[in-house]
Amino acid sequence: MKSAAETVSPTRVKLTIEVPFDELKPSVDAAYQKFGKQIQVPGFRRGKVPPIVVDQRVGRGAVLDEAVNDALPKVYVQALQDNDLQPLSQPEVDVTKFEDGDVLTFTAEVDIRPDFELPAYDGLEATVDDVSVSDDEVEEQLQGLRERFASRTDVERAAVDGDLVTIDLKASSDGKAVEGGEVEGQSYQVGKGTMVDGLDEALVGLSAGESATFASTLVGGDLAGDEVEIEVTVRQVQEQTLPELGDDFAQEASEFDTVDELRADLRERLTRAKRIEQAGAARDAVLEALLEKVEVPLPDGVVADELRGRRDQIAQQLAHAGMTHEQFLESEEQTADEFEAELDRRVRDAITAQFVLDEIAQQEQMGVSEAELTQHLVRRAQQAGVAPQEYLKHMTEHDHMPTLVSEVVRAKALAHVVEHAAVTDRSGTTVELATLQPDGTYAEQAPAAELSGDSDDRPADAPSDSADDTR
Repeated sequence: MKSAAETVSPTRVKLTIEVPFDELKPSVDAAYQKFGKQIQVPGFRRGKVPPIVVDQRVGRGAVLDEAVNDALPKVYVQALQDNDLQPLSQPEVDVTKFEDGDVLTFTAEVDIRPDFELPAYDGLEATVDDVSVSDDEVEEQLQGLRERFASRTDVERAAVDGDLVTIDLKASSDGKAVEGGEVEGQSYQVGKGTMVDGLDEALVGLSAGESATFASTLVGGDLAGDEVEIEVTVRQVQEQTLPELGDDFAQEASEFDTVDELRADLRERLTRAKRIEQAGAARDAVLEALLEKVEVPLPDGVVADELRGRRDQIAQQLAHAGMTHEQFLESEEQTADEFEAELDRRVRDAITAQFVLDEIAQQEQMGVSEAELTQHLVRRAQQAGVAPQEYLKHMTEHDHMPTLVSEVVRAKALAHVVEHAAVTDRSGTTVELATLQPDGTYAEQAPAAELSGDSDDRPADAPSDSADDTR
């Protein structure tokens, strides 16, 4: 077999491959055997039909077509290896010459991993926001903890801000009930502002058994964005009494003896959460600085495929939320052209980052251990809301394990670059990232004591672990 590679563009090559007919003999024999098992000929056992009889029944041409179809993938892979090419897409194959007993000639055009010069990536500079926790943020966490330990008492008076109510909601449009616009037995705290607009104002002054109707705008469903009438009926009104804030409360709600110690612990928790946020911002800033130093030619086909996948994903998310694309653009205050331009930029940055991080991982000779892959798989399963074994089965059955391995390798490459970068905060202080642990502590620090009744060592609004992908 002979093969030659012709550069069509920096990201695409055309392979011309010639295969002598005698090298096709294993595939021709396999084709005869396959057809011999499919046909029944009196006097011959199935699978033992001689080639001459197969030619009479199905034709020599059909056998040769089957042989070529069998041989092409194997020959193509060998040609890639011989020319040291890494394909990124399925090839466009064109058989240019093939006759019985003569050489098989075909071409294969394919997108390939581009060649580019990797820039120096040690000592990249990036700036991120300071880690700062205000007194108001600490008091907000403390207030949330008090609400968890608050007592509730049924009252016969009208609801006021801060009361807990149980309500029914019914939405209608032009006098007709909105499909899916009915909720029963919903618990809600008056004044929170976490449901539909106008609800808090309608609830204030209502007692158990009373109803009110108000106008609002739906945020989901087929009528998302439409004005509707909503009837709210109060079933129950409860007054919430917060525990007195003092040392007794600190001892009841935590492992601390004083409220000052509890405040200090909450501040530490918020600080740890903001360190994780800062680390994520540092990762993004360093990656951006790295990508600004390199130009990577991108295969048009790969970009187009990724754009198509992103659009499909967005469409599914909007359909799930009951929002049209036009409503989404309005909520984002973007035109269709602006949205497409931003999506194209993000896709190109993501693909470029993958190429660059793969190159760094290869240069640093980074591999993936079984423990690292397992840890990543468990995180992905948690994000998907499924059991790790179920997630592993799905990824294995759909041949997605190489994707998981690539994610781990790229994450390690980016972590290496970030740890060797010069990251400072707005105040000019060096940001320590190398020893930062997943819980926001540093390697030499021990985690702070846990609040009783709260197994999560992050405050309610703290971010989860940063994702491993670079998009």
